[in-house]
Amino acid sequence: MGLMLAKVYSVAHRGLETIKIEVEVEIVKRAFPSFNIVGLASKAVDEARERVRVAIDNSGIQFPSRTKITINLAPADVAKEGSFYDLPIAIAILMASESARFRSNLLKNSLFFGELSLDGSLRHTRGVFLLADFAHKNNFRRLFVPRSAAAEAACFSGLDVYPVANLMELVAFLSGRGKIAPLNNINVASLLSAAKAEFDMAQIVGQYQARRALEIAAAGGHNIFLLGSPGAGKTMLARAMPGIMPSLTPQEALEVTRIYSVTGNLTPGESIIRRRPFCAPHHTISRVGLVGGGAKLQPGEVSLAHRGILFLDEFAEFPRSVLEALRQPLEDGQVRISRAAGSATFISKFLLVAASNPCPCGYLGHPTVACRCSPGQIARYRKKLSGPIMDRIDIQIVVPPVKIKKLTASLRDSQNESSAAIRQRVEKARRRQRQRFAKRKLFFQANAEMGSKDVRDLIKVNSEASAFLNQAAQKMSLSARAYFKVLKIAQTIADLANENEVAMPFVAEALQYRLNLEKW
Repeated sequence: MGLMLAKVYSVAHRGLETIKIEVEVEIVKRAFPSFNIVGLASKAVDEARERVRVAIDNSGIQFPSRTKITINLAPADVAKEGSFYDLPIAIAILMASESARFRSNLLKNSLFFGELSLDGSLRHTRGVFLLADFAHKNNFRRLFVPRSAAAEAACFSGLDVYPVANLMELVAFLSGRGKIAPLNNINVASLLSAAKAEFDMAQIVGQYQARRALEIAAAGGHNIFLLGSPGAGKTMLARAMPGIMPSLTPQEALEVTRIYSVTGNLTPGESIIRRRPFCAPHHTISRVGLVGGGAKLQPGEVSLAHRGILFLDEFAEFPRSVLEALRQPLEDGQVRISRAAGSATFISKFLLVAASNPCPCGYLGHPTVACRCSPGQIARYRKKLSGPIMDRIDIQIVVPPVKIKKLTASLRDSQNESSAAIRQRVEKARRRQRQRFAKRKLFFQANAEMGSKDVRDLIKVNSEASAFLNQAAQKMSLSARAYFKVLKIAQTIADLANENEVAMPFVAEALQYRLNLEKW
């Protein structure tokens, strides 16, 4: 009885974590014919038996028939999900059966990854960016991946990324009978650009305080809550915000692309996410859809909005259980999901923009339209937004309805500042913040990411501003969290003013952005 063994390498994805997988193949001749896959494989992996067999036959290569084939995916205690094991299984079978003789130097320090079609071609496969990131950190030199997804891996230097069209092409290359040109490395910084906004700030009539609050939020990465009647412009303000956000840094772009690659949200042929995400889920979204989880531990909207904006319109219409799930990502910048099958941690450092009406009918406190809600209805509506959630939102402002005179005047002449002009100030403020963090070897991108210790160490408050803040904190009954948030907002205002010290006017303005929840 002849016995042949072969081994190639691939990976498994568990959330955003990548684990090396050894694909081992044993082929026994003159045994009872069978084809088995072991190693905690899912249904999609188990179905690879038929896809691989047919793909090899249709590629003009002889499949080892009348043999006992055993595929082991090690380590055996790691769950294997997805169809991207097709390619490494096929290559390992061809090695073990000696149907093709491969050059050993091309197999050493190589990873194989991709789903096979029945005709032998490779389909677009998600997760290639995470594969490349793992290879870059673990001394693998060559990646063999589907052609449509290969651009995702070209962002990492020191890797030879081979875009493979079909199994026949790859076998010819590994055998020394064909050529596959590796991709050129891509400069990430050259691809990044500012996000495109639905509206320009110049189109927004009035709302000077709201415009200023959005600028501060963008400059410091602060969460913001907009309260106002229908038609006041809350949604328009939120959708104009991407236009004033700074461009992604190369490090931020890599972080975001990891998430979009593993969820399959990268467009085929796209190498990296170039603009800050803007996610606006409907208020009927489930808790799993918002924060992540599910049977396969997938990231939710809070992770898809990482380094970008999460816009929750009609904030009070979201189920309270869904809103309460926001506490951890708002505080920690990550979500840890634990299930019986395992656990995963998803990064979620997003800027929350929440908008809400003051009551169910929307006209409580409106200067011209009477509110139709009963006190009980208003109380129930307000209870959906708990104190702990609101305490985690840095900036809270009222967006009043725009007067008809201003609307009429705007039709004739609008002198509002454009989003491009505001974005220049925001980017300058962000540069100041990164320089300040770099001196202390901190990897923050904005003031909002600082902890209480960092606030004490990095923010310089003069004595007059400190006394004023302490007095205001007592009068307004600010929590410890809210106290530090006011300081961080004041520092952002100082950064926009190009000042190194937090003075009393900056603290006074920061305190204006705290709503009295008992009165709104």
